[in-house]
Amino acid sequence: MIAGDEESFREIVRAYRNYVFQIVFSVVRHPKDAEDVMQEVFLKMFTSLPHTEVKGLKAWLSRVAVNKAIDYKRKAYRQREMATDGMEETMPPPSMLRSDTEDPLIHKEFRELVMRKLNELPENYRDVLIAFYYEDKSYQQIADEQEVTVQTIKSKLYRAKQWIKQHWKEEEFK
Repeated sequence: MIAGDEESFREIVRAYRNYVFQIVFSVVRHPKDAEDVMQEVFLKMFTSLPHTEVKGLKAWLSRVAVNKAIDYKRKAYRQREMATDGMEETMPPPSMLRSDTEDPLIHKEFRELVMRKLNELPENYRDVLIAFYYEDKSYQQIADEQEVTVQTIKSKLYRAKQWIKQHWKEEEFK
C-alpha cells in the first residue's frame, strides 16, 4: 500500500493516531506507556505494510495495536514478578521493621487491622503467610509442618499475594 512512502505513512499516522492510542490505552491504562506502544504499532506498520497484503487497514491496525498492547502488559507484569521474586528471602521479619519512636497505640491499631485483613484470606493462604512472614519460618519448615512440598508452599505464597492484590486496597492501610 504505502511501500515505504514516508508522506503516505505520515498521513496514515495523522489519520489513525487517536484511534490507535485509544485502543492501546484501553489495555495498558497509562498514557506514557500507551504512547510507547503506539509508536511500536506504527513502526510495525511502516516496516510490515510494504510486504503485507492488507484488505482493511483500520482492522489490521486494530489487531496490531491490541497485540502490541497485550505483549507490553505481559512483559511489564513479568518484570514486576521477577523484581519481587527474591523479596520473600530478603524481607526482614515484622519485628525488625518496628521503630522505637513509633507510637505504641498506632502500632497496635495497625497490627489489629492487618490481623483482621489476614482473617479475610482463605485459610490455606493465611496459614502460609503467617508462618512465613510473622513466624519467620522457611519454606522447608512450613512444607514439613503441612506435609507438602516446598514448591507447594511457594505456590501458595504466590497465590496469596495475588489474592491480596485483588482484594485489598492500599488506602485501607493508610
